[in-house]
This record gives sequence, structure tokens and C-alpha cells, in this order.
Amino acid sequence: MEVPFFSSSRQHQAISDQLKIAFDRQLQDGAFILGERVQEFEKAFAAFHQMPHCTSVANGMDAIFIALKSLQIGLGDEVLVPSHTCFATWLAVSRTGATPVPVEVNPVNFTIDTNLLEAAATARTKAILPVHLYGHPCEMPAIMAIANKRNWSVVEDNAQSHGAICHQKPTGSWGDLSATSFYPTKNLGALGDGGAILSKSATNYEFHQAFRNYGSVQKDVHQMQGVNSRLDELQAAFLLVKLPYLAQWNAQRMAHTKMYHQQLSGVGDLKLPSMGDENHRPVFHLYVIQTAYRDRLKNYLADQGIGTAIHYPTPIHLQDTYRDLGYKEGSLPIAERLSKTVLSLPVWPELQPSEIERVTQAIRAFFERYL
Repeated sequence: MEVPFFSSSRQHQAISDQLKIAFDRQLQDGAFILGERVQEFEKAFAAFHQMPHCTSVANGMDAIFIALKSLQIGLGDEVLVPSHTCFATWLAVSRTGATPVPVEVNPVNFTIDTNLLEAAATARTKAILPVHLYGHPCEMPAIMAIANKRNWSVVEDNAQSHGAICHQKPTGSWGDLSATSFYPTKNLGALGDGGAILSKSATNYEFHQAFRNYGSVQKDVHQMQGVNSRLDELQAAFLLVKLPYLAQWNAQRMAHTKMYHQQLSGVGDLKLPSMGDENHRPVFHLYVIQTAYRDRLKNYLADQGIGTAIHYPTPIHLQDTYRDLGYKEGSLPIAERLSKTVLSLPVWPELQPSEIERVTQAIRAFFERYL
């Protein structure tokens, strides 16, 4: 039995009638850019997060970039970012002209270590960009307390945590702004690409609405030099179909996670991810284990027809494009260790218990046979 790392085919098959209706409706409407479906989805997504404003954009990195631009963050400024995250998080900061300043993560839940934030700051620090990585909520009350004390802005990167809860509030609703992605593998994934910005401020919202569309909200009138970053009507229509299922799909992910925990506890040198607690309810976009034998295990599972992935194999501070920041091997030891030990297992909602058992049996066999 082969087990792919990710597949959306079963999910789309289950809701195919609704997706086809949404598609046919758009063909008949003939509107494909910034129409009624986009407006409808923006309202629904904002309501889901208990936020007043939402602006959809073309992708998750654009969402972070535009959010930062609306806060007037740019050349000469610094933004605190986690040392271990998706490359797009740092890149969005760099696009503004600001400098990403890495802060090590908590190796238990992979989110930015709030105890290290103030030590990393300088007079140029303007914002914190916490990432709810792998579906795990950051410690947002502590982040907000520090930001309020230091007069910093907070932009949450919520791309991997649709539906996660932190202290009874949705992730993505804590900061001044939050940015997210609808890349197809996300908990709420489009059938293409997409992103969104959530805002508490009407002023920021108005900026986002204009900036994504060449700096214009009225045709041929441009109040700023914006970009072309728009969620199309088809993707908005598909996301409207999917949004009501998000809680169910997240519950399925959690059920898979519990199975993994039950069947992998005490196996080899595995470190299993945190299951959260009453104040931190993750949604397991990724189920990430840690082992010193990561590469050997990954290859063994591949030979068994089991897909896995590494998030992320090269620390960002050691990527060639960021060498000019002056970091070297050993500068951020937690991020560097994670890059050598993390392995993501299949956890997409439609996995069957037999498939999870296939994965865990293979992992146990690896450790019994080789170690």
C-alpha cells in the first residue's frame, strides 16, 4: 500500500458536485477578477476569524508583504522573525526593504521563543512577525504584551494554522494584521494559489484594497504605486465551498495525530510534536517528528512507498541569498538542528486509519531493524 505525503483528490471527490456548481456559476457570470465571490469570501473569512476586515490577494507571501507595507515598514527597519520557518516569511520582509532579524524557536512547538524577543531587538525594530508553524499557535499573549510595551506592530503569519486557537481566540486575530496562504496543501487550500490579509484597522484595510490592485480602488485613479496581487473569482468560489468544512477537516487531522502519538510513543529516538493544551489548540497542518536518523528513515519510508517531506532542510540564515546578514553555521543552533532532524509525516484529512498504521508499522520496523 502506497501512502502519499499529500493528496487532495479524495477531498475534492467528496465535494466535487459543489465545486462543479461553483465553477459553472462563474462561467455563467462571466466575472473573474474582483467580483461578488471575492467580496463574499472576504466577508466570510473575516467572520471566521472574528476580524472586521479581510483583503484577498494572490498568494501568502504577497499577503505578508502588503501587510508590512501598510504599516510603513521599509528600508532601515528591522522585523523580528523566527529562525525556523518557510523562506517566504523572511523574503516578504526583505521585499519591503526592511531586514529580517531571526529569533530562535521553541523546539517543543517550533514557534518563536518569546523569552528571546527583546534581546534580539534594536532601535530599528518595528514589528514582530510570529509564525504559527506547522499548525501550532504562538504564545500570542506574551508577544502582544512585549509589542505593546515596545510600541511594535504585530503581523501574524497564519498560513499554516487555519482554525487554530490560542487562549480562546483564533490565530490570525491577535495582531494588528495577519497574513495567510491558500496554497493547495494548506488546511484551507484553493485549487490554485491565493492569500489574504486580516485587519483590525479600517485605514490599513483601505490600503490593502488599493495596493493589491495597482494602488487603485476606482478605475484609472491611482492613489499609490501598488502591485497586481488579486485572488481570482474562481478561487474565491472554491474557497467558499471549502470554508464550512474546515473544522471537520481539522478534526480529522487531530484524530490522525492522536493515532500517530499512540503508535509511535517510545519508538527509537523519536521526538513527537506537542499536542497543545487548553490554551493552545493546534490544527496540525504538518505532523513533524524529530530523529537523529532523519535521512535514513526518510529513504527507508520512500522505499516502502510512503511519502514524507522536510520542512525545512536548509536554515534560512545559511541560504546564499542571506549570507550578507553575517550569520554563519553555529549562529542559530536550534534552527540548524531542526533542519537536520525534522520529518513531516502524512496527515491530510482523508487519510484512512489503515494508511496511518502502514506508516507507523514501517517506522517501527526501521528502528527495530537498523538500530
